[in-house]
Amino acid sequence: MTAEIISIGDELLIGQTVNTNASWLAGELYNAGVPVKQNTVVSDDKAEIIRAITEAESRAGLILITGGLGPTKDDKTREALCDYFEDHLIENKVVLKNIDNLFRKRGLKVTETNQRQALVPSKCRVLKNNCGTAPGLMFERKNKLFIAIPGVPFELKSMVINEILPLLEEKYKRQCIIHKTILTHGIGESFLADRISGWQENIPENINLAYLPSPGIVKLRLSGAAEEEQSIRNDIDALIEQLRKIIPEYIFGEDHDTMQGVVGELLKEKCATLSVAESCTGGMISHLVTTVAGASNYFTGSIVAYDNKIKVDKLNVDSSLIEKHGAVSKQVSEAMAEKVRESFKTDYSLATTGIAGPDGGTKNKPVGTVWIALASKNFTKSKKFLFGHNRERNIMITSIAALNMLRQEILSEL
Repeated sequence: MTAEIISIGDELLIGQTVNTNASWLAGELYNAGVPVKQNTVVSDDKAEIIRAITEAESRAGLILITGGLGPTKDDKTREALCDYFEDHLIENKVVLKNIDNLFRKRGLKVTETNQRQALVPSKCRVLKNNCGTAPGLMFERKNKLFIAIPGVPFELKSMVINEILPLLEEKYKRQCIIHKTILTHGIGESFLADRISGWQENIPENINLAYLPSPGIVKLRLSGAAEEEQSIRNDIDALIEQLRKIIPEYIFGEDHDTMQGVVGELLKEKCATLSVAESCTGGMISHLVTTVAGASNYFTGSIVAYDNKIKVDKLNVDSSLIEKHGAVSKQVSEAMAEKVRESFKTDYSLATTGIAGPDGGTKNKPVGTVWIALASKNFTKSKKFLFGHNRERNIMITSIAALNMLRQEILSEL
């Protein structure tokens, strides 16, 4: 079985509301063995809703419709379903009682407008909504399911978990879908594709590979479906083992790992501490590190030395280094790393200095020029990077690259 999601609402089309429902729904259905083949967004217009349902029926076995079930006149889903299934609305006593109970608990009186939500198509099966007044509406035709549910996120999630997923489990025998994601850093998408092209050509037909790039990271997602879970899991695991031999220097984690989480585990394993001096990243490294629970076990603190005066006065960087080499230089980045490590008395320290953009670049130091330094009691090393012109992207990529430098160093020492 495959699914299609139809999201209804003008607010989605004009960008007023982000369609988080479709994203969450797709993930839940995928994990339940029902992949979503298409997401469609339509306006609060009966004709548009009917058109979307008609097209979805030709492609999918499960059509999930969200939104448009409220009590006001702009909610058109009930009317559209009645037209589509040649049906009419009737008052459902169970739904009406549920509405009355919810309003009584809140000390409110049920209005005529709210009572409208007890009107449901006569041919549908009503699905209980434990969190709101609008029920779910389910039709079945030619072994295809049409389910309409409210668009309010917490109501939608409750209905999917408590009503729809159990119903699908009971009604259909579905394939087991397994997906595994490998996280890489330090190589662009196209270069990565070239590097693993031979491996990719030998992936079995029942397993799909997707490239998922983001700032500083390219994810490789392997997805497979089979009736026997262990067989597809074994196939994917074997492919990952092959991949680890081809690009070991670029892989840093799997699935929901993060660079900061992986680095944190390594620091804990080594019983080591970290401090940071940030200029161009403006505190982003410190933010990433502290998103990990338990970071206080290894992260002592940081100095955001954005202005050169702070580099000199707070970090004790020799002003002559800045005057001679400029703030964005090997010498200054290394001095920043050494001084913050000495000040915070940590085992390791990271420092960043660069030109995030969009302006401030020169011919010799264009926008995107970054120096990252790593220091310990035994060494200080640094590396120059040339990133792009997008400020936010440069800040994130620099932060991840700095953490990766530390990750690689710790691994080399273990």
